[in-house]
Amino acid sequence: MTTTPPPPTPAPVHGPGAPGAAQAAFHPGGYHTGVSLLGGWLPLTIEIVTVVALIAVVGWRTGRWRVVWVPVSVVIGVLGALLARWYMDSQGLASDPAPAALWVWTGVAAAAVAVAALGWRGTRWWRRGLSVLAIPLSLASVLLVLNQWVGYYPTVQAAWGAVTAGPLPDQVDASALPGLRGTTMSTGKVVSVDIPDTASGFNHRTEYVYLPPAWFAGKTPPKLPVIMMIAGEFNTPADWMRSGNVIPVIDGYAQSHGGQAPILVFVDAGGSFNNDTECVDGPRGNSAGHLTEDVRPYVISHFGASSAAANWGIVGWSMGGTCAVDLTVMHPDLFSSFEDIAGDLGPTAGTKAQTIDRLYGGNPAQWAKFDPTTVMQAHGRYTGVSGWFEDTGTPNRPGMWKGAKGKNFSGFHRPTQQNSAPNGFGGQDNTRDTDESGAAEKLCAAATKDAISCSVHTAPGGHTWQFASAAFPAALPWMAAQLHTPGTAPVASTPAAAATTAAVTAPKPAPAPEPR
Repeated sequence: MTTTPPPPTPAPVHGPGAPGAAQAAFHPGGYHTGVSLLGGWLPLTIEIVTVVALIAVVGWRTGRWRVVWVPVSVVIGVLGALLARWYMDSQGLASDPAPAALWVWTGVAAAAVAVAALGWRGTRWWRRGLSVLAIPLSLASVLLVLNQWVGYYPTVQAAWGAVTAGPLPDQVDASALPGLRGTTMSTGKVVSVDIPDTASGFNHRTEYVYLPPAWFAGKTPPKLPVIMMIAGEFNTPADWMRSGNVIPVIDGYAQSHGGQAPILVFVDAGGSFNNDTECVDGPRGNSAGHLTEDVRPYVISHFGASSAAANWGIVGWSMGGTCAVDLTVMHPDLFSSFEDIAGDLGPTAGTKAQTIDRLYGGNPAQWAKFDPTTVMQAHGRYTGVSGWFEDTGTPNRPGMWKGAKGKNFSGFHRPTQQNSAPNGFGGQDNTRDTDESGAAEKLCAAATKDAISCSVHTAPGGHTWQFASAAFPAALPWMAAQLHTPGTAPVASTPAAAATTAAVTAPKPAPAPEPR
C-alpha cells in the first residue's frame, strides 16, 4: 500500500501584496459611509467639548475646594481607571492591550462623577447643570475610544442602525421572496429568520440569510453553496453586515460572476451580546449543536441549499475564527472549508483550568472533544478539507514596510501583549504569542499533518472589525472556488510567486450532482 505524504508545513505569507492582506479598511456602500466614529472631526469635537466642560465645572472656587476636593476627585478618577483595567484583565475581555487613552478617559469619567457629587452644595445653578452634562460627555468619550480600539461602529449611521434596529443592506421581508422568484436581480437580498432550536435547545436571537441574485433565477432555487458567518465574542448576528460590511462585498462578487455567489447565513453563536460560548456545548448553551443541528438543516430545507459538505464553509472572526476551525475539523461530514480570522488556538475562556470550568462545567473530556488540535490528531487523515488563516502582524522595525508599491515587507511579528494581570486572570499564563508559536501557524502545521490543505496570511492591523472586513474579501474568491460556486474558476490560496512558502493544493473535486 502506498500513502501520499501530507503537504509540507506552510510558512506565513506576509505583506500587503499577499492574499489576505488587509489593504483597505472600508468598502464602498453599506454602513461604512457617513460621519466617521473612528476618526475625523466628530470624536475630536466631543473630546474637546468634554475637556472644556470639565475645566469650567472644576473652576477656581474656594481654597478648600482646590486643596481638598479636587485632589479627592482625582484620586477617585485614578481608582476608577485602575478598577476598570483590573476587571478587563481578570475577565480576559481583550486579546490585544487596550490603548492608554481608554484608561485616561475612564478615569476622567469617574472624576467627573466625583466632581459633580462633591461640588454640588453651594454651587451656582449653571455649574451644577454643566457638571451633570460633563458626565455623559465623558462617558461618550470613553465609548468613542473603546469603539476606535475595536472598530465596532465605523460611522454614526452604523451605530444608529444598530441601536434602532434599522434595516440592513439589501434587507427585505421573507414574505417578499416568492414574488421575486424568476426575476433578474442586480443585488442579493437579506432576510431575517427565526430558526427553531428543536435539536439544540439553544436560546438564540434572530439570524439572517443572504440570497445571491442567482437564487432568484428559475422556478426553483438552485442548490447553491453556503458560507456560515460567525462573529466575535461580543456580537449580534448582524455584526458582519453592519461592522464587517460584507454585503457590498458579496454583491460585488455576484455581479462579477453572473449573479452567482454562495448563500451567506449570519448565525447567533452566543445567544446574547456577551455570552462567550466559543461555539461549544456546555453550561453557556449548546452553541455547536445549534449551528450544526438547527441552522444547517434549516438553510437546506428552507432555501434549497446544497447539503453536501463540499459546498459548505465557515468564515469566523476572533472567537468566530476559533469556531470556524473547530466546527470544520469536528464535522468534516458537514463542512469542508474555513477562514479563521485572528482566532485562538482553541476554545478559550481563561487558562486551561478556567476554560474547562467555564465552558465545560469542569469536564476535561469535553475540553478534549472540542480542542481542534486534539480532534485532528484523533481523526487522522482528512479528505477534501481546506483552510485559510488570516492574522494580524506588524513590521519588526521601522522602515521595513515600504507600502503597497514596495517589495520589502518581511520580518512580521504579532504585536506584543503587555499583560499586567497575574497568572490565572483572564487566562494570563505568561505565554507570549509570537510569529513562531502563534495560533494560526500551530493550527495550520497540525492540520497539514492530517492532510488538511491550509495557508497562513498576515497583514498589518489590530484586532478590529476593520481588519476582519478586509480579510473577508481577500479570501472570498478562494472560498467560493473551494465550495464549487457555479461560474467560479479555481483559485489558489497563495500567488504563484509564493507557492514555495505555503501549502497549497488544488480545489477539491466537485461533488456528484444532487437530485433536484
